[in-house]
Amino acid sequence: MNLYRKYRPQTFEGVSGQHHVVTPLRNQVKTDAVSHAYLFSGARGIGKTTLARILSKAVNCLDPKEGEPCGLCLSCETIQDGKALDIIEIDAASNTGVDNVRDNIIENVRFAPTSLKKKVFIVDEVHMLSKGAFNALLKTLEEPPAYVLFILATTELHKIPDTIVSRCQRYDFTKIPMDLMIDRLKMMASSEKVEVDEAVLYEIGRRSGGCLRDAEGLLGQVLTIGETKITLENASVVLPVVDISHVLGLVGAMVKRDAASGVRLINHVLDGGFDLVKLTDNAIDMARAVLLSRVGQTELQGDYTI
Repeated sequence: MNLYRKYRPQTFEGVSGQHHVVTPLRNQVKTDAVSHAYLFSGARGIGKTTLARILSKAVNCLDPKEGEPCGLCLSCETIQDGKALDIIEIDAASNTGVDNVRDNIIENVRFAPTSLKKKVFIVDEVHMLSKGAFNALLKTLEEPPAYVLFILATTELHKIPDTIVSRCQRYDFTKIPMDLMIDRLKMMASSEKVEVDEAVLYEIGRRSGGCLRDAEGLLGQVLTIGETKITLENASVVLPVVDISHVLGLVGAMVKRDAASGVRLINHVLDGGFDLVKLTDNAIDMARAVLLSRVGQTELQGDYTI
């Protein structure tokens, strides 16, 4: 069940957790002050490509409302259906060389849009381009025709040459906070007419590490068990959860420097078919929660008495 594609946001308003990016982009569309080039950087699965597509739709919308694409005009529908010839998405990971940039971008820039107001180039994982490819792109990026918009996306900003960065409006995307992620997952579960316990949603959010795409993928797996109510117990079929007593036991053994108890517990967990990585991740999360509660930065959730 591909929830990520099914519920991909189609407007700026629908994007979760990137208010500091959404607000200026929407205002630029509203005031007709869109730049010629943008650079979106941040971890995977947090909305860079999604926002690039929304921006490409907004700048080409025939009837935008307060900077938002209407979603109903011919331009919006064509882009949403993936049929717009003037929206060119390039995966730089598989098109790294000078010839790729020349054929896919430089030659294409010369021609005006066929049906839209702007021709948009969305280059994903742009850091994968070779040095020669970046040099070939540089001149075009510096002085593109008025009808061209570049949106570059990367998970590794430090690999992008400064000469490229300086020619773009740069926006750094953040990982999705737990509360926003859980709200998003609740909405999806409700739309699928399945009741999912808060504990399950929290576990999904914790495992995804701020990556909304991963969280939506995990939720999709959980929903495939076919129950109308999902609990930690029945979700364990596809989402194995380490017993909290094991986590407490491991941390307790480390605190007491009791190596024998720690080894016995680890062997017990292995015999039960659980992943030791999940056990250690849970132990680290628990220790962090305890430390934060001690310094008053957050309230401790649950019973963590060792």
